[in-house]
Amino acid sequence: MSVKQDLFQSPDYFLVDELLTEEQKLIRDTVRAYVKKEISPIIEEYAQRSEFPQQIVGQLGELGCFGPTVPTEYGGGGLDYTSYGLMMQELERGDSGVRSTASVQGSLVMFPIYKYGDEAQRKKYLPRLASGEWLGCFGLTEPNHGSDPSSMTTHFTDAGDYVVLNGAKMWISNAPYAQVAVVWAKDEAGVVHGLIVEQGMEGFSAPTTHNKWSLRASATGELVFDHVKVPKENILPNVTGMRGPLSCLTKARYGIAWGVLGAAMDCYDTALRYSKERVQFGKPIASFQLQQKKLAEMLTEITKAQLLNWRLGSLMDDGRATPQQVSMAKRNSCEIATEICREARQMLGGMGITGEYPIMRHMMNLESVITYEGTHDIHLLITGMDITGINAFK
Repeated sequence: MSVKQDLFQSPDYFLVDELLTEEQKLIRDTVRAYVKKEISPIIEEYAQRSEFPQQIVGQLGELGCFGPTVPTEYGGGGLDYTSYGLMMQELERGDSGVRSTASVQGSLVMFPIYKYGDEAQRKKYLPRLASGEWLGCFGLTEPNHGSDPSSMTTHFTDAGDYVVLNGAKMWISNAPYAQVAVVWAKDEAGVVHGLIVEQGMEGFSAPTTHNKWSLRASATGELVFDHVKVPKENILPNVTGMRGPLSCLTKARYGIAWGVLGAAMDCYDTALRYSKERVQFGKPIASFQLQQKKLAEMLTEITKAQLLNWRLGSLMDDGRATPQQVSMAKRNSCEIATEICREARQMLGGMGITGEYPIMRHMMNLESVITYEGTHDIHLLITGMDITGINAFK
């Protein structure tokens, strides 16, 4: 068994496929085939080298993975949220970094331009982002402000036809290769606005973040603004305050809830196949009770998450899903995926840490995913506040 040959078979113990439309299944299977053909054969080498496979940007655009829920008139897919979730599931089954590239582009860059931009901004940016001609990034987290983004210090001042932007953002996916950044900053009154900052604007730089043990095949960087002149027509006109960036994060967290399930499925599938092939004490290790316990519990958690995600997708499509429900799903999926990765690694013994199998790469990636776009603990407190009515953040 080699990483070059992708033998993945998706678990579906409760026949969740019967809840999907034919179009949804076709979309999922198309992305699954892409991952098997283009991602699985190369991703291990890129991760080992800590290099971003730039060719995937055009491929993901062509596949329709950028902004699948954005209307077709702007280059998006005009698809439902369940289809979007299934796409993210399949991409992260390949690698979390690949899914991050698509999540950021669709939920954190295209969504705010579509939702909060004007018609000129939509027409200028969305088709190029949808096709993969341009890559985008999202600037919210700062060196000193992660879980508390409202305390951001990045700010801008009015200078007539333009504003002057100063500050820095960090842990920004896609940053080193992005032509466009949607940046959240405070005006002189301390009100948060979204600004579209373009590569090449004087004083704007995006240095690469090095020495990562996680998301090694994903491009991560900083955004540095040193008296950057941003035209006023680049300010998103239809939102102010933290509602803007937080609504983007809700959309991205929804994609993560589906995405990490793909990583969990990949680890389960790998461990199941390995346990049937690996012989110890004269028989396959799948015949031992402890290994069956591990596999049965993995599949149980995957099945529960599949049903939770499917229901959340239905609520999103109906416009009834709450940010708090999305938080619960993101946290649940990250927790079960991380645990499944660790159990699968143990089942493979020493082979589990090698690049011959995807498990260790998934495990390292998930250490980032369980933290970004709302940490594990923060999402727990979001649920706690929702059910008690008491804010434990302050």
